[in-house]
Amino acid sequence: MTICVIHTGGTIGMAATPDGFAPKEGVVEAELKRLHDSREIQSDYIVLTAAPLIDSANATPADWNWIMRKIAAHHEACDGFVVTHGTDTLAFTAAALAFGLKGVRKPVIVTGAMLPLTESGSDGSGNLRDAFSAAERAEPGVWVQFAGKFLHGARVWKSHSVAFDAFNASPTDKAPVQPAERFSFCEYGDATALIAAVAPAMNADLIALAVEHASGIVLRCYGSGTVPEGVGLRKAMLRAREKGVPVLAVSQCAEGGISLGTYAAGAVLAQAGAIDGRDMTVEAAYAKLLHALSQSDDPAVQRKLLETRLCGEWAL
Repeated sequence: MTICVIHTGGTIGMAATPDGFAPKEGVVEAELKRLHDSREIQSDYIVLTAAPLIDSANATPADWNWIMRKIAAHHEACDGFVVTHGTDTLAFTAAALAFGLKGVRKPVIVTGAMLPLTESGSDGSGNLRDAFSAAERAEPGVWVQFAGKFLHGARVWKSHSVAFDAFNASPTDKAPVQPAERFSFCEYGDATALIAAVAPAMNADLIALAVEHASGIVLRCYGSGTVPEGVGLRKAMLRAREKGVPVLAVSQCAEGGISLGTYAAGAVLAQAGAIDGRDMTVEAAYAKLLHALSQSDDPAVQRKLLETRLCGEWAL
């Protein structure tokens, strides 16, 4: 059995510098060799390393595309994939891969660390061992393995900024992979999207500005889908519908999701054609919006994709 390790950077492969932790070449590779030599991981493996390695705060859709290209190039030769990634945007990348890798036939396991392998007590070794075990045994799809948890890649979010147990995911009945007769991947394009959260006395002109300059908007609503009432927000939403700019509404709450139309205070969203994001995470909503924008310039096609459950990103 051969596992393909795709090392993008992140805390797991960092070392201390005068300016703080920064990616360092060879750190993950050295630990993989140690784990293999000690038989803590027994599968053969190859390592594909990003150049340059990045802090995941700087990750972009171009990096998602690079990962998918590497998976596609080694899909037949390897039995599973381990993607090492920084934790700040790990949930965004996991969701993006789940939407982008159609019909993937191998497990793709995303992992990382909260403390670098170069530091005493790092959680990186344990996460690497667990990720290899998952890559050897898991069903096809995009999963996150972290702190002993095996999580759905399109349902995961970072829930703690410093603890080793930093990720959670809501349950769903569908594996994190788009069904397809054969494996292919859909690259992310240059579309831009904004994540905007409503707040008391918010200036709706900011949403109106986004409608004019962004390709799509993820709108984080209160609770089950309410927003501040006002002419400005209604005008911005109607302008978005006129321009064909999709507005994907999700909740600011970590669990429970939204249901547009439950409250009158959210009626403007339904009336203006906002798309109900149900209980998607904001990370999945953002990745799915960019995925839809990359697949077609037709607003009707984009809307259909956004309203379709593709890979278990929301619970039924």
